Amino acid sequence: MNAYLDAMRHYATFTGRTSRAGFWLYILFYIIIVMIAGVLDMMLFGDHYENGGPIAGIVGLVHLVPGLAIGVRRLHDIDRTGWWLLLSFTGIGLIVLLIFNILSGTPGPNRYGPDPRSYVG
Repeated sequence: MNAYLDAMRHYATFTGRTSRAGFWLYILFYIIIVMIAGVLDMMLFGDHYENGGPIAGIVGLVHLVPGLAIGVRRLHDIDRTGWWLLLSFTGIGLIVLLIFNILSGTPGPNRYGPDPRSYVG
């Protein structure tokens, strides 16, 4: 939960690094929140919406910038520029980004900052 809250607190910070665990915990909590929003949409509005209802849409909008920011910081952790995130617009690029997000971060400091796993404070 702390990883999700930390990502939301730094919602527009595109500098620095995010650990692999922090990234995946954010994704896990985001998926849980989207599922809850979907259930609420079904309960309140029925199944009139094929691609999600208004609550799920609001949840998606709220998480758009934090999701981009944590994605960029995760790429920084493996010593890649955030521009790699543009690969998400291609089908094969999603597979490449998945592999990047599974990789362990660069040990020690890199050009984007200190190792998030050893950061205290």
